Amino acid sequence: MALVEVQVPDIGDFDEVTVIELMVKVGDTVKAEQSLITVESDKASMEIPSSTAGVVKEMRVALGDKVKQGSVVLVVEAAGAAAAPAVAPAAATAAVTAPVAAPVAAAPAAAPVAAGPVEVRIPDIGDFKDVAVIEVMVKPGDTIKVEQSLITVESDKASMEIPSSHAGVLKELKVKVGDTVNIGDLLAVLEGAASTTPTAAATSAVAAAPVAVASTPVAAAQTPVAAAAAVVAAPAHAPGGTTLGLPHASPSVRKFARELGVPLEEVKGNGLKGRITADDVQAFTKAVMSGAAQTKAQAAKAPAASGGDGAALGLIPWPKVDFAKFGPIERKEMGRIKKISGANLLRNAIMIPAVTNHDDADITDLEAFRVSTNKENEKSGIKVTMLAFLIKACVAALKKYPEFNSSLDGDALVYKNYWHIGFAADTPNGLMVPVIRDCDKKGVLQISQEMGELAKKARDGKLGPAEMTGATFTISSLGGIGGKYFTPIINAPEVAILGVCKSTMEPVWNGKEFVPRLMLPLSLTWDHRVIDGAAAARFNAFLGQILSDFRRVLL
Repeated sequence: MALVEVQVPDIGDFDEVTVIELMVKVGDTVKAEQSLITVESDKASMEIPSSTAGVVKEMRVALGDKVKQGSVVLVVEAAGAAAAPAVAPAAATAAVTAPVAAPVAAAPAAAPVAAGPVEVRIPDIGDFKDVAVIEVMVKPGDTIKVEQSLITVESDKASMEIPSSHAGVLKELKVKVGDTVNIGDLLAVLEGAASTTPTAAATSAVAAAPVAVASTPVAAAQTPVAAAAAVVAAPAHAPGGTTLGLPHASPSVRKFARELGVPLEEVKGNGLKGRITADDVQAFTKAVMSGAAQTKAQAAKAPAASGGDGAALGLIPWPKVDFAKFGPIERKEMGRIKKISGANLLRNAIMIPAVTNHDDADITDLEAFRVSTNKENEKSGIKVTMLAFLIKACVAALKKYPEFNSSLDGDALVYKNYWHIGFAADTPNGLMVPVIRDCDKKGVLQISQEMGELAKKARDGKLGPAEMTGATFTISSLGGIGGKYFTPIINAPEVAILGVCKSTMEPVWNGKEFVPRLMLPLSLTWDHRVIDGAAAARFNAFLGQILSDFRRVLL
């Protein structure tokens, strides 16, 4: 039996993720690919599988620990690794007796390939297709190093930096911001280029280094191999260095900063070697919004008026209050989700000229139909809620009034010919908005089923980034709690959001007498830059008509 260290595999562009769940313990027998722990970044949670089968002998992580690619999760006694220590004595002796020879032999492994114009292409980026170029980090004439990041691309699930496979002078850049690229696409042309392509011998030496935790003589024999590997790998990375003076931040942090409109070059990084973290971006945003700091752009626009507190908005900073002098207090840190959503909500509330229309919809007949539908589908286990009907009704209204299904792009409007509806889900960690895609192609029962599955994943903290992005319209329902009307905040880049409260039985005049009808309060918030009051009133009225007679959805 041999002891094998199971490490965190490649988890993308996340520097450090938090361990939020331990799924095994010492003494457990694990299979290959069995989930061991759950980790969480600022955008998603994921399970880390085992790379080998065996018995858990030692746990190297605990709840709350920070891990990254290469961190040891646990030590497994692997049944199938008995042959690992059987290193040939002659080979081991040669490595121990001639430790200086290995680095010398490894030096030719990094020998440059012949100089000349070289095409740099998009490498294997996994299962992503048509990823968008969101940032170009170099320009023609720049001197490029091997593994230096050239561009940042973004899919619906992640953003990543594309490195150069060669070194040289950038003569031609074949992509620009907004282009979409795939594996093998031509990215750039370098002149006088060289690549550190390891020789076959060096590659073999590095690949031969076992992962198993072996006995002391074997470990000693591996030392020159490790040194050789370090010699080969050294030119490929320059930790702590920056590219063209760009801020040192991961793609996920860059995306987060873009979403908040934060200029990264003005943010002070407090991470390892000055790296800018998501917390640094949040702190900068809070400082600007509270008036404690200004961006350079704000300072240029209002050099005298702002007085350094409140920037272009002219707001005074919040007073600092010692609440303890008034009575007992308890201080609790906000969760990660609330911190992130709070910054987005604050930005949207301040930057969008939002207006809210209130109305009521008669859902007496629809509620009766919903109850009867649930009785008919009792055996299937699918419970239809009013929210599922609201989603279908909103799709019909969005098709009739397409400006509500658009987004602002500078001075232009982007009209979307798809209807993905987000719904606000209350979770123990804070508000989340799962997205149901292609609602126009799904029936109420299918929407109800997907809504239940997504809501459960949200409560369990298992929602992926792709399940929370791409919405064209959002519904925030407080129907199960109570209240009458409220003002929901638009979930930018959407231009409208519908809020609904608890339905109540009310007397309604039918022309002859008052009759009891079940009325549903509607609160439609809309972006006045895109939508006028008359259009909003028509949208609400049309939505009320559909809910009063759901047959109109078919028209």
